[in-house]
Amino acid sequence: MTMRVVIIFLLSALLPLSLSHGRDPFAWLYSRQSYGSLQGDTTGGACPDECDCPPSFPVAMYCDGRGLTAMPTIPSRVKYLYLQNNAITAVPDSALVNATNLVWLMMHYNQLTSDAIGKKAFLKLEGLERLYLQHNNLTSIPSNLPRTLRDLRINHNRIEKVIPADLEGMDNLTILYLHDNTVSEVGTSLKALKSLTLLDISGNKLTKVPEGLPEPLHQLYLESNSIDSLPESFLGRFTQLQYIRMAHNQLTDKGIPPNTFNVTGLVELDLSFNKLERIPPVSTTLQHLYLQANQIKEFTLGSFCSVVDVTNFSRLQTLRLDGNEISRQDIPSDSALCLRQASTIEV
Repeated sequence: MTMRVVIIFLLSALLPLSLSHGRDPFAWLYSRQSYGSLQGDTTGGACPDECDCPPSFPVAMYCDGRGLTAMPTIPSRVKYLYLQNNAITAVPDSALVNATNLVWLMMHYNQLTSDAIGKKAFLKLEGLERLYLQHNNLTSIPSNLPRTLRDLRINHNRIEKVIPADLEGMDNLTILYLHDNTVSEVGTSLKALKSLTLLDISGNKLTKVPEGLPEPLHQLYLESNSIDSLPESFLGRFTQLQYIRMAHNQLTDKGIPPNTFNVTGLVELDLSFNKLERIPPVSTTLQHLYLQANQIKEFTLGSFCSVVDVTNFSRLQTLRLDGNEISRQDIPSDSALCLRQASTIEV
């Protein structure tokens, strides 16, 4: 009973004091903001009400999935900006003027159109490394993208062509996702990307392999296009290329020059869902070969091993030939010597 009297006395003493200053000393108890956010870094501007800026990670701003239709105000301290899964329709020239320290900008799954992105919108982002613009309504690659970019994802848009000016000077770009657009023309636009290791341009309207592909490529994905032939010495320059996927194209035996895929270093080759009638010669270093759903009529062991001995045999582990015009009875009896490491052969 005595304790209750003391508490009531203290409260009654505080109340006139707080009222005299025109504020409620207990407002923090039911404030919309948490105690932690009250301690947040406000360097370069306060965190917008519609976003979260964790005090433990003050250089990040989370605005994803908030139903935003316009760009929020961005404090200059922010390096990592998450704006994905909203309904943002435009990036005006002024939207990122204050955000000069950005390193990551995530804007995938919005409603951006090319006309609504200012030509100078990205001009001052001199340290940007990662830009995600996939799943929007873009018809072209935005102008004046930062030359510091390392990872550009612009897949699942409506881009019809790529011109040299779009990617000029991007010496640091290592990853480029362009898949699932309507690209029919690339020209020599990719030639200048001297650091590119992964290119995914599948699911477009290409009728030929892009010219002047960068030599450092490690992964090349061209599936689901309309490519019917390959250029001479297609892989001659690519000493680091390990993964090629060209499934769901129109490739024929005639369209593949001799020994195109007989190059060392290649680990995985996917030529499934094409129009091949023969197994193309491949290197003994190849580990995974996908040829399902073609028109292959015979099992040519010479495609894997020209000579078989203790040291000369195929390293192939996976071979898929199902959905062709051959059966298991067509596999030569001596194939076990050549394909001694194959754990899966599907016919």
